[in-house]
Amino acid sequence: MATGNNGVEIETSDDNEISSGRGLGGRKYTPVFAHDHDRAVLEMSSIDPAASSSSSNRNDIKKIKVGMQSNMSSEGRDGSLPNGGVNGSHIESKLELFGFDSLVNILGLKSMAGDPIPAPSSPRDGDDVTINIERPKSASIKLGTMMGVFVPCLQNILGIIYYIRFSWIVGMAGIGESLLLVAFCGSCTFLTTISLSAIATNGAMKGGGPYYLIGRALGPEVGVSIGLCFFLGNAVAGALYVLGAVETFLNAVPHAGLFRDTETFVRVNGTDIAQPVSSPSLHDLQVYGIIVTIILCFIVFGGVKMINRVAPAFLIPVLFSLVSIFIGIFLARENHPVSGITGLSLESFKDNWSSEYQTTNNAGVPDPAGRIYWNFNALVGLFFPAVTGIMAGSNRSASLKDTQRSIPVGTLAATLTTSALYLVSVLFFGALATREKLLTDRLLTATVAWPFPAIIYIGIILSTLGAALQSLTGAPRLLAAIANDDILPVLNYFRVADGSEPHIATLFTAFLCIGCVVIGNLDLITPTVTMFYLLCYAGVNLSCFLLDLLDAPSWRPRWKFHHWSLSLLGALLCIVIMFLISWAFTVVSLALATLIYYYVSIKGKAGDWGDGFKSAYFQLALRSLRSLGASQVHPKNWYPIPLIFCRPWGKLPENVPCHPKLADFANCMKKKGRGMSIFVSILDGDYHECAEDAKAACRALSTYIDYKKCEGVAEIVVAPTMSDGFRGIIQTMGLGNLKPNIVVMRYPEIWRRENLTEIPATFVGIINDCIVANKAVVIVKGLDEWPNEYQRQYGTIDLYWIVRDGGLMLLLSQLLLTKESFESCKIQVFCIAEEDSDAEELKADVKKFLYDLRMQAEVIVISMKSWDAQAEKQDESVEAFTGAQERIASYLGAMKEKAQKEGTPLLADGKPVVVNEQQVEKFLYTTLKLNTTILKYSRMAAVVLVSLPPPPLNHPGYFYMEYMDLLVENVPRLLMVRGYRRDVVTLFT
Repeated sequence: MATGNNGVEIETSDDNEISSGRGLGGRKYTPVFAHDHDRAVLEMSSIDPAASSSSSNRNDIKKIKVGMQSNMSSEGRDGSLPNGGVNGSHIESKLELFGFDSLVNILGLKSMAGDPIPAPSSPRDGDDVTINIERPKSASIKLGTMMGVFVPCLQNILGIIYYIRFSWIVGMAGIGESLLLVAFCGSCTFLTTISLSAIATNGAMKGGGPYYLIGRALGPEVGVSIGLCFFLGNAVAGALYVLGAVETFLNAVPHAGLFRDTETFVRVNGTDIAQPVSSPSLHDLQVYGIIVTIILCFIVFGGVKMINRVAPAFLIPVLFSLVSIFIGIFLARENHPVSGITGLSLESFKDNWSSEYQTTNNAGVPDPAGRIYWNFNALVGLFFPAVTGIMAGSNRSASLKDTQRSIPVGTLAATLTTSALYLVSVLFFGALATREKLLTDRLLTATVAWPFPAIIYIGIILSTLGAALQSLTGAPRLLAAIANDDILPVLNYFRVADGSEPHIATLFTAFLCIGCVVIGNLDLITPTVTMFYLLCYAGVNLSCFLLDLLDAPSWRPRWKFHHWSLSLLGALLCIVIMFLISWAFTVVSLALATLIYYYVSIKGKAGDWGDGFKSAYFQLALRSLRSLGASQVHPKNWYPIPLIFCRPWGKLPENVPCHPKLADFANCMKKKGRGMSIFVSILDGDYHECAEDAKAACRALSTYIDYKKCEGVAEIVVAPTMSDGFRGIIQTMGLGNLKPNIVVMRYPEIWRRENLTEIPATFVGIINDCIVANKAVVIVKGLDEWPNEYQRQYGTIDLYWIVRDGGLMLLLSQLLLTKESFESCKIQVFCIAEEDSDAEELKADVKKFLYDLRMQAEVIVISMKSWDAQAEKQDESVEAFTGAQERIASYLGAMKEKAQKEGTPLLADGKPVVVNEQQVEKFLYTTLKLNTTILKYSRMAAVVLVSLPPPPLNHPGYFYMEYMDLLVENVPRLLMVRGYRRDVVTLFT
């Protein structure tokens, strides 16, 4: 009985142990020679295929009992189950790469709310399966729409800007442009709220809020980069609200200042003013700001429960202060000579309608000698933080009862409420006081409040502290959510268990907030906050735009009031506002996000979240495939798409699913890595019995491809025999013009040494299938000696161009030169001609042809008869030639004896054959002559390419293998190439 960490109890039996070491046909081969010391072999042996498990530990599953416990661990809540190991013993077989899952995962509906989990295996027929799933109990308090979303959003939006900067903005921009400013910024957040609502209602959300939404829509790299920027924005915003609260407190109680270097302004634009304008000391702001931040951090350390208790205490004074402000506005009387308050006056409304932009000092007081000039763009940067805060609810998504209902309703209600408040306040402030009063009285809201300003001071301080509390609550949870996704290892310090408080992330956020508080200048902090918020809002809008435009079947948001055009408009508004505020800050923020993006791409772990980019790639691939159609590709647009046949014709080392040098050769067929390779292997057996083994083998092969850094895909086909499997592959693999056009495989050099008499028929059948399917063929002899990317080759690449192949051999030689291994080599083209042909004329024609093809090569013409029984033979080839003759004669004699005995025609491999002994001798002598020529001219060549002769019709496969063995005799590294009925190079531009 085995018990998993998810409460999974499994009873197993030792009977009928299943072997995963099923070979390709069950035959025994000796290991592949000359590469057991290869680096790829040594390192691949330690690679975990990520899903395979020890075959020796895999047993028939009889009973399964699943109990989902109430006190599940964080891993259990994510739906993960333990997997078997991969380091068990292996049964010797032809290919030891087929693992099998040692545990059947029974997944409840709860797992569907988390990240994708591999589908469970089905139990065997006759097995007893008992599944008991208990209802999971909630481990923490969940929040509703009001306290979970609306209140946090309202506290964040109604912050310091409204109380101590909004009336000043109305005085600077005038009523008309202030209305435009509010509408412009409010439209941006409103459109972002629409996009946020659509994404948030498209499924269950985990912690992380906007980061979770952006990451799952645009991918982990974009999600982490924007998420970290948004975290910084929240941390800096906390400092913004703390400084606002402290500045309000010091203005209300000047004697509380510890330092006496407070600046006081008695003249504005050269004119005396009735009431002096005071600016608190920078050191007072710093000291009080640090103290307040520490106090807020202690509240945050109390957890969500503590925050929910104190949140009403921060919100209720805000509501009272708003009521006091509007009552005071209506009760205000004209006392213009004293303080500039005119009451609600139509004359003041007209005077304040137009803008009056001017320069100010650092305290915001108009001063002709000031260094800061304000215009509409600058006011956008100052005011935009007053409409931010719409993510405060989604930041706490892990604490919400129903994210799909609470986030849209609560966020949209808070956005519309505050936007309406701002628009009404513009009209009232513009009609309430003179422009001078609006520009000089930072606390005009307290001046007009009823019954006395103290209520407003308290309301302002508590509202800003409430907004700071929400920022210091949301930022650590955002950072912890990013860390929990385990994309960046450097963030592992901030990881927390599910349901726990992010204490380390809170401390880090507090240090960032204190660092910004030390700066002490509110107007310098706000543009930074604005950029990070806008970057996040743009990410949310782009996410919704992409998902809406692609409209994948999984895109079914409950929030129906959305359209891709609205999301696109929202994203464009965010970008426009960023550049309106400051192009320099925009460039810096985008550069920071880009740096984080590339850092995540390089150092981060892969995370497949089913993001929108992958859906976009899929749609783009479909459109491209349809545009390519099924017509022939023009030679100018031809790319090699090799089908790498992984049949090793021998046994490979453990955990190595393909010959280690085969991927190196596949990479040599690509120019600058462009192109795709398809690695295929065939598992002999019944599909229903071997389906799981095939999946495990496919995962192992995919791991091998990734390890070798070869762009390609892995496919494993189950078939009764290798011939049947390959015939199915060659007919069905690929789509349209993306079907593989070259079949690449290793030459079976060991077939005669191991007396593997079934290999000739299979090998010849594969070549014939490729010819019938009109596929090019490249057969590699000496694959063990093929250089890897670090082994530089010198000498020549020799081409024996015997038959017209559409230029494939020439193109392969050029592709070899693009690799570092062969870039120091030169190409030699050997043209085989009859003795009576004009060698010089042929040489000139080939040179002109190569020149037109933009290929540098030396041309050598060799005169040679196609068949000359008296031809001179090199001594080292005589023995091979004589041996081939004797073996063919013996094989032919056995065929004749068997046919005569059984009274049947000559049969080979179960098929009737017609043997012309004179023609067999001709083939042998021609092959011998070609082999002798190669050894004479190309003994020191880095690699030799020769045309692959087609198998003669009605000849036994055994005879063809003898011809091929004689051709490759003593040639260390040889590529046999056969083109297909089309050109792959062209002379024309």
